[in-house]
Amino acid sequence: MAAERVAVLLMAYGGPESLDEVEPYLRDVRGGRPTAPEFVQEIRQRYARIGGRSPIRELTEAQAAGVRQALGERFAVYVGMRHWHPYIRDVVEQIVRDGHRQVVGIVLAPHYSAMSVGIYEKQLLEAAAGRLEPALVRSWGDHPKFLDAVAGRVAQALPRFPAPGAVHVLFTAHSLPERILATGDPYPDELRASAAAVAQRAGLAQWRLAYQSAGATPEPWLGPEAGAVMTELAGQGHRAFLIVPIGFVCDHVEVLYDVDVMYRELAGRLGVQLERTTSLNDDALLVGALAEIARNTAAARGWT
Repeated sequence: MAAERVAVLLMAYGGPESLDEVEPYLRDVRGGRPTAPEFVQEIRQRYARIGGRSPIRELTEAQAAGVRQALGERFAVYVGMRHWHPYIRDVVEQIVRDGHRQVVGIVLAPHYSAMSVGIYEKQLLEAAAGRLEPALVRSWGDHPKFLDAVAGRVAQALPRFPAPGAVHVLFTAHSLPERILATGDPYPDELRASAAAVAQRAGLAQWRLAYQSAGATPEPWLGPEAGAVMTELAGQGHRAFLIVPIGFVCDHVEVLYDVDVMYRELAGRLGVQLERTTSLNDDALLVGALAEIARNTAAARGWT
């Protein structure tokens, strides 16, 4: 009976669950290369500022629990991480041991890039080769329930401002190296389409797409950077900003530190009000979107 059930693998980036795990986590991210001690210490300090650990695993497990409940007994839902425990390869081994023959793979990043979602795909395909038939969901940032969930968060956040109509909304996502543009990577276009759809739903008059959390490498990264946009607009007299991290679906270091610490400190220096939308985490609309995507993907393959 178990072999007739379809496995669903939700994949996320992963993160250290204690300060002691920061160094080995960074080594994994860097493909086994050692990390300079001063950089390790800097990242440890970032995690110390957000509680000493990343909440990404427990939040992803909560998302999976919601998807599991929504899908019912016909499906079995698993969680795998790209750079920390439980690793995607190890979870695939568990899926095989549990007797499944098909797996729907969904990366918990709504917008496709070969440098992000494409790497998860490669890990899943390598682990599943010859043992599981995979169906990979490349992007889902246009799903109506996802867009409605983000628009709902915007509607909840705007009343925090004295004059909501004067707020500049910045939709943000993880920056990637600019070289992706040379290959026609769809990432920037998918992000802009999602942001425009949310802006329409929320009735936003002023919004921009910006990037955050660029890597510490000398090559050019996608911009404009959110802090630079805030600085530019503050110089023009604007005093109210709402960050909507549309590229992220749960709290982790890029939200809890890069936005809640770094950008809030910048806002203090600029003398402006900065708020951000609360993360979706296990929001019912997000869970519903993921469940529908899994069910429809399996049905399209004739698995259900």
